[in-house]
Amino acid sequence: MTVYKNNPLRTEPEGIACSQHALTKEHRHYIMTREKWKEDSMNCPKCAREIPDDAILCCYCGRTIVKREQAKKHQRGNGSGCAYRRGKSWTACYTPPGGCYMDDAGKNHQKRYYKGGFKTRNDALAHIAVLRSQHDRPVVAPNLLHYWKLYESDELEKLSRDKQYAYKGAWKKMEPLQFRKVDSLTVKDLRQIVEEKTSTYYPAKDMKTLFRRLFELAAVDRFADKDLPEFIILPELEEKERQPFTEEEQKALWKLYDSGDRRAAIPLIMIYTGMMPGEMQGLKCDMVRIDEQRIVGASIKTKVRRKSPVFLPDAIIPVLIGEIAASTSRKGYVWPRNEDRFYANYYAVLEAAGCRRLEPYSCRHTTATALAIDENIAPQTIKKVMRWSSTKMLDKYVHPDDKDAMEAVNRIRRHYDSDDSEEETSEATAENESAPIVDA
Repeated sequence: MTVYKNNPLRTEPEGIACSQHALTKEHRHYIMTREKWKEDSMNCPKCAREIPDDAILCCYCGRTIVKREQAKKHQRGNGSGCAYRRGKSWTACYTPPGGCYMDDAGKNHQKRYYKGGFKTRNDALAHIAVLRSQHDRPVVAPNLLHYWKLYESDELEKLSRDKQYAYKGAWKKMEPLQFRKVDSLTVKDLRQIVEEKTSTYYPAKDMKTLFRRLFELAAVDRFADKDLPEFIILPELEEKERQPFTEEEQKALWKLYDSGDRRAAIPLIMIYTGMMPGEMQGLKCDMVRIDEQRIVGASIKTKVRRKSPVFLPDAIIPVLIGEIAASTSRKGYVWPRNEDRFYANYYAVLEAAGCRRLEPYSCRHTTATALAIDENIAPQTIKKVMRWSSTKMLDKYVHPDDKDAMEAVNRIRRHYDSDDSEEETSEATAENESAPIVDA
């Protein structure tokens, strides 16, 4: 075995030139070690012999090894172009945004623009700005009509019928801006169109909501600020509180119905069931389940309401049976499908009964108020009868009067320290209640 001084890895076993089949374990170890040495080694800059990569001094000549870190290759950003040598000159290359296209075979390609003949690389890179100005097509923002079509074909179809009508009406008011580029619209433009086309709260709110939806779509394409419609100022909400029917008015309607005026059935059914005018006009005879005391399939508007049945109280079932028996509709409707005639009969019967000219929705408010002032009825039960999604609707539909408030406060009893004082006060209260009321 030949041993090289100062380098144990160069120890070469004797007979290394023999065939592969004749190699001993010592020979194979030498070959594997030698290959590993070549992979992990470098050459000395003075004697050109192989030395380990982590060597500080050359083990043969003693030369100090100084390692220099390779400079990181600078890479230009995407879309900024590049420069490369072509022969003795440099060539500038630029790919515009959206320059990819597909050929007939279905392969993707990039459309590049070149300019050669530059002496230096910096000259070629400086010319990329010229290529960009020549071949970049300016990105033009779509108009408002483009995003309305996107909204109309997708999101609008998922809304209720009433919301669709409201937003389509709002779009008609926005038509003067439909061909304006969405990035050119300002807060002043949005406020001006809303002030010119609307004067009340809810139509202005529909326009603001529709603007918000359209600008959200434009913001996804980075053509507009989605928060721009938030600066639209709406008119003040002057919503009058609806008044429910009083007990005297309800008695007058029952008296009119008992006298033979069947028109009184319309407000009575709405008062006792909480049905809306649209549900009354679309009510069919086969929707009424007398044995189950409910109406199925007549509810409209919200999802919760459409899935919920209308509960029929005992007092109104004979009235509804009489209306079904008197129906003459060929399509099975309880009342004729004529909106003008429906409202005409409603207001006529109110006048005949001597009631106030309350809107049909006051009937539904009367139902909620009658249920809410009864302390034995839980709010969750009222929500189910009225087909609400939340009990928060009580704040909008319940209208207690001064009499209800006085009855409520009179339920508050005084607390006493002892039983004797409580008995004395109870006796005094009984005497006062039996005494007549004398005005001061």
